[in-house]
Amino acid sequence: MPVDIGRPLVIGCGALARELVALTRRAGVPEMDLTCLPTTLHNRPERIPAAVRARIRRARAEGRQHVFVAYADCGTGGLLDRVLEDEGVERLEGAHCYEVYAGPAAFAAMAEEELGTFYLTDFLVRNFDRLVVRGLGLDRHPELLPMYFGNYRRLVYLSQVEDRALVAAGRRAARRLGLIFEHRHTGLGAFAASLSQPAAAASEPAAAAPGAVSL
Repeated sequence: MPVDIGRPLVIGCGALARELVALTRRAGVPEMDLTCLPTTLHNRPERIPAAVRARIRRARAEGRQHVFVAYADCGTGGLLDRVLEDEGVERLEGAHCYEVYAGPAAFAAMAEEELGTFYLTDFLVRNFDRLVVRGLGLDRHPELLPMYFGNYRRLVYLSQVEDRALVAAGRRAARRLGLIFEHRHTGLGAFAASLSQPAAAASEPAAAAPGAVSL
């Protein structure tokens, strides 16, 4: 399918793919294209800046003028921001997706309430065994659990959809890690707001056309 280079391109984190697809296809949202980088980068934040730079430059080579990055800092320690400054591209505001979902004020309140908090989203609940248990080697070396989670007291599941099965899975994850479980439903409100403004600004000079998703 030919690329409509006039439409803004959102380069997203694979861990946000479900939510990004839902948001970019909402009624009233400016037409935009979406591409998501591999979810494995969620556990390898040091690789995010180079991967994002490569995708931005590919977009520029295609003739794209309007690009937005649907990543927060995501553990890159400011390195992603250096890339984006070089490339002239904006990103989601916030330190990580938990802050994006909850909103800055609500997340700051949770952090102040209990610094020792481990957060999960819908994506992380669905992929808990793969990304947390096996990803950290806890299935092979359970003795590492105190090393990774000894300073945590609670697990907060920030849910984007209302799903009892996911809440139950989040509760099991907390038990697996020996943490107090809390569930707070965020929906997509704060995320939608943080995505819609720059995407709308980028799309102003673009002609409306059917969307295309590349995942």
